[in-house]
Amino acid sequence: MANVTSSDRVDLSVQVGALRLANPVITAGGTFGYGVEFAHLVDLNRLGGMVTKGISRERIDGAPAPRVHETASGMLNAIGLQNIGVDAFIRDKLPLLRKYNTLRIVNVFGYCLDDYVEVIRRLQGVDGVSAYELNISCPNVKMGGMQFGSDPALVEEVVGAARKAAGPKPLWVKLSPLVTDIALIGLAAEAAGADALTVANTYPAMAIDVSTGAPVLGNTIGGLSGPAIKPITLRLVWEVQKAVKIPVIALGGVETAEDVLEYMMVGASAVQVGTASFADPKASEKIVRELPKALNRIKALSFKEVRERFRGKNG
Repeated sequence: MANVTSSDRVDLSVQVGALRLANPVITAGGTFGYGVEFAHLVDLNRLGGMVTKGISRERIDGAPAPRVHETASGMLNAIGLQNIGVDAFIRDKLPLLRKYNTLRIVNVFGYCLDDYVEVIRRLQGVDGVSAYELNISCPNVKMGGMQFGSDPALVEEVVGAARKAAGPKPLWVKLSPLVTDIALIGLAAEAAGADALTVANTYPAMAIDVSTGAPVLGNTIGGLSGPAIKPITLRLVWEVQKAVKIPVIALGGVETAEDVLEYMMVGASAVQVGTASFADPKASEKIVRELPKALNRIKALSFKEVRERFRGKNG
């Protein structure tokens, strides 16, 4: 066991496939805008990476208000994948994002296979994109609304098409938790060419205003996120990383450096911070500052050491 006496000796860097991150903390898609909106509050260069809002082929105005509701140990959101569309993103947001040294991962979604391919095609060759993250929790309108991410064959199809469009650029796939066997879905994405997997998306949920008897959210149903889902997502990360050989990025209830350690101890290569940024826009940067002390407490010099030391203890 390493004898750690100074945080100056700690190596916070992690490797996610071909990408080397200064630290394992990445802001999650849909919770940090396009990244530039937080630049006056957060030193973006301190982060391991940023995932943009989901980018679609055309502009989407999103769901009706109210869109966000606090719950016990979590949050409901129904943003409706609002975004400015890929062309406006390339024109208005990417030039600003290029100013920062942190990795820039563009979240991509669509309602048919061609949507995913076209968004990636337009982004190819544009400076400032470090990797793509596919959101496959979207309904496939050509398949009666079935989620892309709910069927291994559909997963292979959309990931394979995105892989061809992306060329050598790293391709991450964000998995849905709403499946019978998430490891099987992860294996399908890996077989089709995914370089890493993000585990996982939010859980459908709702809340009622007892004074009116009506749903709190304008869209009725939203996605549950935050600390309430961390134990469930921790299990999913554990299951997926046992099945695949590519890196797994954990997403669900990360608020502290200890949360990062938990996910690393079950095999995650990095984490994404989502809901915590709503409560405190500086949450991701604060977690980065906590990491050296957290490693010191368990007498580790790096996250590679954490993964190697504890992974065997967790099956």
